[in-house]
Amino acid sequence: MNLLPVVMTGATAGTGLALLIRELLTPQPALATALERSAPEDLRAPEPDLDREERWGRWLLARVGRLPGVRVPTTDLALLGQGPGQFMLKKTALATFGLLAPPIAAIPWTIAGVSLPFYVPTGAGLLAAGLLFLIPDLAVRDQAKRARQEFAHALSAYLDLVALKRAADAGPAEALEKAAQVGEGWPFLYLQGALRRARLEKIPPYQALADLSVQYGLPVLDDVADIMRGSATDGAAVYKALRARTAALDAELLADQAAEANAASESMTAPGALLAVLMMLLMAFPAVIRMLTV
Repeated sequence: MNLLPVVMTGATAGTGLALLIRELLTPQPALATALERSAPEDLRAPEPDLDREERWGRWLLARVGRLPGVRVPTTDLALLGQGPGQFMLKKTALATFGLLAPPIAAIPWTIAGVSLPFYVPTGAGLLAAGLLFLIPDLAVRDQAKRARQEFAHALSAYLDLVALKRAADAGPAEALEKAAQVGEGWPFLYLQGALRRARLEKIPPYQALADLSVQYGLPVLDDVADIMRGSATDGAAVYKALRARTAALDAELLADQAAEANAASESMTAPGALLAVLMMLLMAFPAVIRMLTV
């Protein structure tokens, strides 16, 4: 038996599966890049030289970025700390692999004497290229969604801290900055960078939070900016508004988690029913065969 076609097909499929797994892994947002962007213009470090992958990706982006159907999620990429060049390079590499994999996999079978029509590997290659070209978009969207959910959970704790600082007669800017300094996760580092930029550029802290919301697509920050914009001297009113927003945000997060749990439970219904049907068929198979052979 000629094992070459089997080995070549398995190697091709394994390479594609490894690329998909690598693409779907959820990275942590790049904090250094985000903090550099949140620093004032005169205090930013010189922009480092782009690595080779980013340069190649931007070269591709300049040529194929205007084609119909090609979209770069700049806001999601900024939140995750990924460059648009690397994103486009991933899309192109996966599409090229999908286009070439079926014809290459068909070569060993042709050598073994199993002839396939020309349109079969060609059509399979075009279909695989189109599907794999969309994989980075789906992966970035899922990663950005998880990052925003994580930010919302951290913001709930942050609002409690701001409310406590404000109830202790701390000023709006002081309450925001001291509460942000308590946390150590990446959402708190984003907040620290924005508030540091506000202090150095002499702009209101709520304006920095609003800019952060627009820059990274974080709508949960809009209410915080609005509440702190209206805070002048009435700390009690601001305290109540912050606690009310925290309670509403916690309720939204719990509702989202309940919806995800229900969706996960429903997705397990079909495999469980199929397994039950298979078990019934296996149990009935000997009796059916006996009846048919008698």
